Amino acid sequence: MSDASESNEEALVNNESQDKADINFKNRIDLTELKEGIELIKGEISKVIVGQKEMIDMLIASILANGHSLIEGVPGVAKTISAKLLAKSLDIGFSRIQFTPDLMPSDILGTSVFNMKTSDFEFKEGPIFSSMILIDEINRAPAKTQAALFEVMEERQITIDGQKFEMDLPFIVLATQNPVEQEGTYRLPEAQLDRFLFKIDIDYPNVEEEIEILTREQHLKGAVKTDQIKAHLTKSQISNFQNLVEQILIESHLLKYIADMIVNTRNNPFLYLGASPRASIAILKASKAFAAMNGRDFVTPEDIKRAAIPVLQHRVIVTPEREMEGVTTKQIIKQIIEAVEIPR
Repeated sequence: MSDASESNEEALVNNESQDKADINFKNRIDLTELKEGIELIKGEISKVIVGQKEMIDMLIASILANGHSLIEGVPGVAKTISAKLLAKSLDIGFSRIQFTPDLMPSDILGTSVFNMKTSDFEFKEGPIFSSMILIDEINRAPAKTQAALFEVMEERQITIDGQKFEMDLPFIVLATQNPVEQEGTYRLPEAQLDRFLFKIDIDYPNVEEEIEILTREQHLKGAVKTDQIKAHLTKSQISNFQNLVEQILIESHLLKYIADMIVNTRNNPFLYLGASPRASIAILKASKAFAAMNGRDFVTPEDIKRAAIPVLQHRVIVTPEREMEGVTTKQIIKQIIEAVEIPR
């Protein structure tokens, strides 16, 4: 065999070894089960919901990132049913709480009740003691009831009569609100909004989706929509997926990219209130979740840009002058994303 042939064979072996090394590099974290689980959930939800793929992706990402989501949209765009379907596709506990103006904190958290037999007080758990909580029309309850959620959303625990009660994990709050009807509502304060990882805006469906909705409704013939949904992922699987997401790699220059974006919100002349460090941590967690959903064990700038608007739009406040001109937080965040140099 000639020297040239030996060199070619050697080069081929080296290339094959390099390819194997690259494959091993790409699969440092096995995300196969996670991707399969997500596809199962999406498949179940799509049996009922037409379109709204971005909203469903955001809801799944919030679960993977172990964060809460605020869903905002006009009446009738499937806010509540989407959250219920997501909960039904998971084999975990679920509670739905309808917020009303007369709702008290004890109606959510629970209360101590005197037991005549034992002559002692017993704590009766409220509906918050579950794994997934759907709070419908969160802005219809007064401030004291909204404030009752502060501790449980941040620390996954509540304190009643000096006693601490831990929540079962995973613990996810999905809340809905209507942006157009303000009568009889109580605007969420900034501290409450900051507890939500995402604020998800839902738009109207397009013509094709509207036709599909009507077609499906016609074919139901009185059957209950949610009966066809099956549960797939257990508590342990969800906790395992959340742990995998935590291990997703992110380069130091991308951490600086997130930091630059956040600092820009604080220095922006159009913003009265910039984002806090909690927002930068939220972008970090959300971008890891998006990377995992795409089957990658590393974060890219696109993951960060995708996370920026839903993470920041409810955490920053436009100055009154710009608000009067019709400028929105979403527009300013887009300008900031474009202004910050993307690391290469």
